[in-house]
Amino acid sequence: MRIGYLVSHPIQYYAPVFRELARLCDLTVFFAHRQTAEQQAGAGFGVAFEWDVDLLSGYSSKFLQNVARAPSTDRFFGCSTPGIAAEIARGGFDAFVVPGWGLRSYLQAVGACRRVGVPIMVRGDSQLVTERSVLKRLAKATIFPRLLGRFDGFLYVGQRNRAYLAYYGAPNDRLFFAPACVDNQAFDQAARLARAAAQVRRSGNKRILFAGKLIERKRPLELVQAAAVVRRQGLPVEVVFAGSGELQEMLRQAAATADLPAEFLGFVNQSELPSVYAGVDLLALPSDGAETWGLVVNEAMACGLPAVVSDAVGCGPDLVRSGRTGAVFPLGNVAAFAKALETALAIDPDGLRHDLEERLDVHSPRRTAQGIMGAAETLSARQTTGNEGR
Repeated sequence: MRIGYLVSHPIQYYAPVFRELARLCDLTVFFAHRQTAEQQAGAGFGVAFEWDVDLLSGYSSKFLQNVARAPSTDRFFGCSTPGIAAEIARGGFDAFVVPGWGLRSYLQAVGACRRVGVPIMVRGDSQLVTERSVLKRLAKATIFPRLLGRFDGFLYVGQRNRAYLAYYGAPNDRLFFAPACVDNQAFDQAARLARAAAQVRRSGNKRILFAGKLIERKRPLELVQAAAVVRRQGLPVEVVFAGSGELQEMLRQAAATADLPAEFLGFVNQSELPSVYAGVDLLALPSDGAETWGLVVNEAMACGLPAVVSDAVGCGPDLVRSGRTGAVFPLGNVAAFAKALETALAIDPDGLRHDLEERLDVHSPRRTAQGIMGAAETLSARQTTGNEGR
């Protein structure tokens, strides 16, 4: 099988999947854009940087020429790669994958696949709980069913993403599970090494981690408020923020006012994250519905941590089982957030390990690659059968 895959730019979460998929098929990955360190800062990280892990080895890849007037990955017209049409026309692909339709490049690939008869699949993580205006909901209700009709297959990453696709008309027989994942093994091994080498900083407090951009939609201030409640009730906790962003100074002031111990690590690159996870007791992700999945939860669980998430975070139904792998609380409810933190901190470690292994066995690059491969084989076979019937 020959499979093509187009993404905006090299992304740390995609590389492990591409490497696993390359074991199963003849894979070519196309990139629509070369992201600069400064553009990473503009994407909300707050600092200019390059990822410090290898994102390109283990699979074949090619950078396309981005002819957009203002190249970027955060605007529809920021990626325009008409050259993808020729790549698809001469590529001999049995199937092709795009991550969505939010960039012009992706629709250029969809159109090229339709013209030459290559089955085209989409794999994103959108969910219905994401807040939208009435006008935008009406527009989506009109446009999305037609847009989805241009795809042959839909690779859903979890329960809410499947519901989203079904809501907009994706047929059941075109839905295939390709779970959201990170490189579980790499995170686990690095965290174990960090603990063994005593590279982690500990205190007498239970340490609660927030990992991500310090921006409004991720609601980090609510962690300070909830942790302060837990501390006032007699459980010694402190918070750790691994990330940078516009809210950092406000968070620092809020923690000081609440007499809550807080550590601000700033931006943490990918290779350093396992040591951060190894030095805490719990991950908290109180984001709103724009957190369509929340792969930091996968990372933390791979390092052996429970997670507390709001009920708007997309991964909740798939990864977080209250009292077993973490806890879920209603978005914006600080009192319930505090109780969820207490619940997660009291989880039995032996049961936690078993439940995390069970979930991460599903949400792994291996299972994701198998899901993509199975979908490609099914769609290719259907196309062959259909052509023979003509």
